[in-house]
Amino acid sequence: MEHLTPKEIVQFLDQYVIGQNDAKKTIAIALRNRYRRMQLSEDIQNDVIPKNILMIGSTGVGKTEIARRLAKMMELPFIKVEASKYTEVGFVGRDVESMIRDLASVALKLTRDSENENNREKIEAYIENKIIEKLLPPLPPTANEQKHIEYNATFERMQQKFSRGELDHLIIKVEMPSGGTDVFDSGFGPQVINVQESISKVLGGLNKKGKEKEVTVKEAKKILEIKASEELFDEDKLKEIAIAKVEKGGVVFIDEIDKIAVSSGSQSRQDPSKEGVQRDLLPIVEGSAVHTKLGMINTDHILFIAAGAFHLTKPSDLIPELQGRFPLRVELDSLTQEILYRILTEPKNSLIRQYQALLNVEGVDLVFEEAALRAIAHYSFVANEKTEDIGARRLHTVMEKILEEISFGADEHSGEAITITERLVKDKLGRVVEDEDMTRYIL
Repeated sequence: MEHLTPKEIVQFLDQYVIGQNDAKKTIAIALRNRYRRMQLSEDIQNDVIPKNILMIGSTGVGKTEIARRLAKMMELPFIKVEASKYTEVGFVGRDVESMIRDLASVALKLTRDSENENNREKIEAYIENKIIEKLLPPLPPTANEQKHIEYNATFERMQQKFSRGELDHLIIKVEMPSGGTDVFDSGFGPQVINVQESISKVLGGLNKKGKEKEVTVKEAKKILEIKASEELFDEDKLKEIAIAKVEKGGVVFIDEIDKIAVSSGSQSRQDPSKEGVQRDLLPIVEGSAVHTKLGMINTDHILFIAAGAFHLTKPSDLIPELQGRFPLRVELDSLTQEILYRILTEPKNSLIRQYQALLNVEGVDLVFEEAALRAIAHYSFVANEKTEDIGARRLHTVMEKILEEISFGADEHSGEAITITERLVKDKLGRVVEDEDMTRYIL
């Protein structure tokens, strides 16, 4: 995925996010620049810093959806966090460095999964041998040659049965994996994490042998896959690869960044201080060393994408130093009636397809007339205009309102085809949308 061109990245995002081409282009270029930088000579590589992005747009226009889809498509460490969850240093809560510690955990899992995939044959051979040895204990050293020949023939037959899944129902005893320490950040500082790790190592040393548990062969395969990963791969080497992944290709998506901006007209100073959180963010975004369970991670070349609706504040309400750390600004467009219609119908797993699939479980074939889809988009747009604009999320509310009765009595209509007509949509929504007070409370 890291070799995708900007056009290919945009094409992938087009399957899930309708419109917002400027935002998709900016992000695609930023991601491609990571790859370009890695092709440069070392003396210039270190000077090429990522151009962090600030996405500005109303709620429901696709900011978070772009991030969610990027996370799925990329084989790079990616984490999405909410800025409003962080507190200034000195207050109880999550400090901003915890986002890098969480990113490190994601990178370690990615690395381990990648190594498992690359060494699939070795792991499968390990699992097969361990399970067959449990069912067919090895011969003692004193066994004669005839016994060895018989044992090998039986072992081969067991291997064939194992590959066909004929042993899956048998019960065997397996040693449970030790569990490891690569869990997500607990919200504590580096000193506490060091103490936690030390205690884990001591306890790990005392309990070298994990407790045994009786499971079926089918379950044992999953347990032994974790054991194989622990035994076949060097943990320190995995951590080194994970650190390199984070430092060279890590992406942090900071959502709700407008919630830590302080409006110039605001007299309130909520604690934990919003400006304090911004100041704590500065060194992380600019580049600093953060202590994680993998070791020290340098954030110089991690790409930060921030997003916010900025309804009550403006980007200029962020402290100037933090504004300067996000040189690329992208404004996302509000959703028009036409875009809402396209969101309903075009994405790979659009809302319409989701409802059709859900009701298909009950044997109901849901059919939408073209005019009905246009009417749904129209009423969603009008509801957004009359009340708070919540973007594409309004479609969810409107669809639930239309399909509520059909969904409730779906079991009575098994084997039937139900057509959603423009008349049905008008009956369900017309009066509600016309009355502004009803719109405010119902939609």
